[in-house]
Amino acid sequence: MTTNLSVNINKVATLRNARGENHPDVQLFAADCERFGADGVTVHPRPDQRHILYRDVFLLRPLVKTEFNIEGYPTPEFIDLVLKVKPEQVTLVPDAPGDLTSHEGWDVAPNFDFLSEIVDKMKQAGIRTSIFVGTDEENIRQAAGTGADRIELYTKPYADMYAVDRDAAVEPFVKASAAARKAGLGVNAGHDLSLRNLAFFHSSLPYLNEVSIGHALIADALYMGLEQTIARYKECLR
Repeated sequence: MTTNLSVNINKVATLRNARGENHPDVQLFAADCERFGADGVTVHPRPDQRHILYRDVFLLRPLVKTEFNIEGYPTPEFIDLVLKVKPEQVTLVPDAPGDLTSHEGWDVAPNFDFLSEIVDKMKQAGIRTSIFVGTDEENIRQAAGTGADRIELYTKPYADMYAVDRDAAVEPFVKASAAARKAGLGVNAGHDLSLRNLAFFHSSLPYLNEVSIGHALIADALYMGLEQTIARYKECLR
């Protein structure tokens, strides 16, 4: 299975916003990610717009030629944005408005009707939907029941345990990947994946469609340059 690399460009927008001007240029950066081999671009617009702005999302839509993935908590404003922009994929995450970053996946059962309704809207618009979850297999089956196309596995627990026992760290994700496939779901993954731990993660999972990586990749690019950094992440996925 080919595993795609989607680059999350939120941190580039954070740097731009620090000066209130257009440097670095978020749109140009997204185009360069594709030019250097990325298979997609991810953005996560938050209600406080501390990094990616809603305006950025509209400007990026005609520029992204690979796969555009918009992730976020499905507020009415977020849903309206996604339905207007029509990305190839939307990833639903359970972040509260003030959260600094994602720190858990959905507990699907108590949110089943809520998520199912959103998934149905996205399907009607022709947008692939992914639900951000942990590795609990029953929870993954519940996600499949909403009609979602994919899950995105929250990989921070793997990254945190990798240096201690990488085999034990990856085992729940191997099982989750197989459970998702059996339930008819595609498998994405993201959060704290890096050059240190990505190759082993990729080689271990039986099914992995896509990884979404932002913070580590952008930090690496400060030292190595964007082109070399993307090439090294892509090498981890071969």
